[in-house]
Amino acid sequence: MTPTAETTTPQDQAPGARLPAHTDPLPPAEAAPLPLPHPLKRLVPACLTTLSTALLKATALELAILAGHLLLYPTGITQERPSPAPDTPDDQAPRLPATPRPPVVLLHGFIDNRSVFVLLRRALAQHGTRPLTSLNYSPLTCDIRTAAELLARHIEDVCERTGSRQVDVVGHSLGGLIARYYVQRLGGDTRVRTLVTLGTPHGGTRAVPLANAHPIVRQMRPGSPVMAELERPAPGCRTRFVSFWSDMDQVMDPPETACVDHPDLRAENVRVTGIGHLALPVHPAVAAGIREALDTDLPKDLSKDLPNPASGTRQTGLTVA
Repeated sequence: MTPTAETTTPQDQAPGARLPAHTDPLPPAEAAPLPLPHPLKRLVPACLTTLSTALLKATALELAILAGHLLLYPTGITQERPSPAPDTPDDQAPRLPATPRPPVVLLHGFIDNRSVFVLLRRALAQHGTRPLTSLNYSPLTCDIRTAAELLARHIEDVCERTGSRQVDVVGHSLGGLIARYYVQRLGGDTRVRTLVTLGTPHGGTRAVPLANAHPIVRQMRPGSPVMAELERPAPGCRTRFVSFWSDMDQVMDPPETACVDHPDLRAENVRVTGIGHLALPVHPAVAAGIREALDTDLPKDLSKDLPNPASGTRQTGLTVA
């Protein structure tokens, strides 16, 4: 027969008898927390068990930015109107000013539009006189290659209107990948002096598996044909890459996939600590880093200044929260 434990209540005790020490109830303040049942542990994401103050702040900021962006989204649906170009040298029509520094082209991310750059555009305009232009590509675009060809035509138009031989490009998320494809695969390194990417899946991302129904999302997966093309040799590529990536970017899985890692590319990867994916084109500290990247003139032989000349890549950091 299996023995059973007996419990003793105060009514069963003789008058004046004390409860055994091991049966004394714990004070409410010292009661041990109840562990989660084993089945529930599987349902609770691991990240919830390691929440930190920084992650909570970053999440709250992401939600606030998302709410604000949803309000601004309708203002960026239409394509930006280009400044008119003169028909003849004697024409007095307005023309974008010629500046020593190249124009800046802003390229948004997946299912987004140029409204995502409202704050960044203002920050860049306040600290320089270079022309700024944005390009919208359709949310129905199903091929990174097609979007890169659209970017190529837009950049040619910008160069024609401004008289500049080159441009700088700032791309958020998918926009950075489109710009990189243009630079590496379509000869865009002759036109793009500096390419700044913000939370771009250079190595492919595994986040949001349910989004695989969209063809362009499948192209952003590790091992896709587009990713394989970007891994091919690119000897003599003249464009300088600056990639801002966040250790709290939930869209990049893993976060380090937003780093440029290619032996033929001159690149600087800037780790941003304390913010998420949506905050990268919005946060003033990142905007300051972008301005610095665009205003930096690197020597032609960049390898002399890099700690790892073989890869041509260096790592830096930026703490914003």
